[in-house]
Amino acid sequence: MHGTWPAQSASNARIVPPLAAFGRLIRLKSQTGTFLLLLPTLWALVLASRGLPPWRLMIIFLIGSFLMRSAGVVLNDLADRSLDRHVTRTQSRPLASGELTPGHAIAILIVLVALAAMLLLLLDPMTIMLSPMALLLAALYPFAKRVIHIPQAMLGLAFGWGTIMAWSAAQGTVTAPAWCIYAATLCWAIGYDTIYALQDQDDDRRIGIKSSAILFGSRTWLAVGVALGGMLLFLSIAGWLTQVGWFFYLVLIAVGFFFAWQIRRLRRNVSASTALSMFQQHAWIGTAILGGLLGSLLL
Repeated sequence: MHGTWPAQSASNARIVPPLAAFGRLIRLKSQTGTFLLLLPTLWALVLASRGLPPWRLMIIFLIGSFLMRSAGVVLNDLADRSLDRHVTRTQSRPLASGELTPGHAIAILIVLVALAAMLLLLLDPMTIMLSPMALLLAALYPFAKRVIHIPQAMLGLAFGWGTIMAWSAAQGTVTAPAWCIYAATLCWAIGYDTIYALQDQDDDRRIGIKSSAILFGSRTWLAVGVALGGMLLFLSIAGWLTQVGWFFYLVLIAVGFFFAWQIRRLRRNVSASTALSMFQQHAWIGTAILGGLLGSLLL
């Protein structure tokens, strides 16, 4: 009889896995992705509000960014669980390793989306009407790497949609500067996620996954440079349309110099750890741009 206890214990652990596994599933200890989703929405809120946005809106979009990014990585891991087992960096993820089942992931996904939907009820009708597109784009992204050679563009479309919703929430409409910020976010995502993809290019090539890092190869530095240059251009146009002050453009120039340093670094081979570090630096870049906007509008 005692011999059945270990089996029962393993069965119970599978039914009720440790909370730490759910934390790893939603990347609780790694929130760079949340910041990269949140910061463009804050750019939009600040520009649309002509200064510091209402605290209510900032809190809604902060929590919403965390929930939707978490939902996005759960969707990604569900779609990629069989592929992740063959990639060194991802083979220990809870779904790929079998620590969590697809049922566990679907349950946490439902909770995250339900909480995000509850937040939406605090916003105006137009923003609520725009929200299904955010979920659709997030759901399409995990499958983009099987179809298109620059799946990073789909990530940008998904991450950028928050800027459209933020502008709508602040102004009740969506005008040209909002679409400029959306375009800037798209370009930014292509840039930083191409750098991120450098970590996995050997494994991705072996198992047939598409990525911009593979597509551009030795010209990755040039592709990243074009994408980040486009980001700065669209942000400059958004600033010009909204008549922000000189401080914002000073920050953009400083950001441009930092981008030039990253692009120069990409002309040489970079290790996986270096690529990850360069990717993470973009959260600080987004924060600097937010500071530039606030400084220009409040000083």
